[in-house]
Amino acid sequence: MEQWHYLMDMDGVLIHEDHLIPGADAFLAELTANDTPYMVLTNNSIRTPRDLRARLLATGLDIPERRIWTSALATAKFLQEQRPGGTAYVVGESGLTTALHEVGYVLTENDPDYVVLGETRNYSFEAITTAIRLIERGSRFIATNPDPTGPSKEGSLPATGAVAALIREATGRSPYYVGKPNSLMMRSALRALGAHSEDTLMIGDRMDTDIVCGLEAGLQTVLVLTGISSRESVTLYPYRPTRIIDSVADLVGGTDTPFPA
Repeated sequence: MEQWHYLMDMDGVLIHEDHLIPGADAFLAELTANDTPYMVLTNNSIRTPRDLRARLLATGLDIPERRIWTSALATAKFLQEQRPGGTAYVVGESGLTTALHEVGYVLTENDPDYVVLGETRNYSFEAITTAIRLIERGSRFIATNPDPTGPSKEGSLPATGAVAALIREATGRSPYYVGKPNSLMMRSALRALGAHSEDTLMIGDRMDTDIVCGLEAGLQTVLVLTGISSRESVTLYPYRPTRIIDSVADLVGGTDTPFPA
């Protein structure tokens, strides 16, 4: 194998609540110094890659926009392939609306091809009601990711999956989720990176999204213990990561051979 490629989750792997996880900067610096291709993934669809780059810079991580892949970008790519030049009604923020505009989609409330639900901190009763009525009239229901909650300093926040459940109960229609754990997001990231599954490694902090998504996409997987899943919780799942490490700091000095004998 000539070279490894890296896909990695953002929250819980590189940062935690806008603070750098120790060793993440050294890990990314080594990848950059070795010209190792990598992509940072996030299920959060609120921010554009440009906005996320600014957020990461504030923590001390200098990651180019082209190295950031969001569920919003994956959703836009999926819809572009399914129905080029289509229309959508969006419940979400700039990360999602910008991604859809960039693939040529028109955003409208007038008989859209799709209702697309993403992450937002400003869900409105009016917008959700409009989404429900459009789905009842035949618009297809898409959601960027199934995460029911998101983190904050004060505790959990309702996220895309929770609002999708509300709309599902009201309409009887379940959304198609594009983001993790759908391996579609992983494959779209591979294409964006120009990589193949057999020489790509997925680093994540969640067994139920990052690791299972990597496995289903045919990647080698590494679980870090700086986020959601613990070493003990791994035993609850019928699958295992290729390797379990304390943090990405443990990969520094070995990115060319991430699976030592």
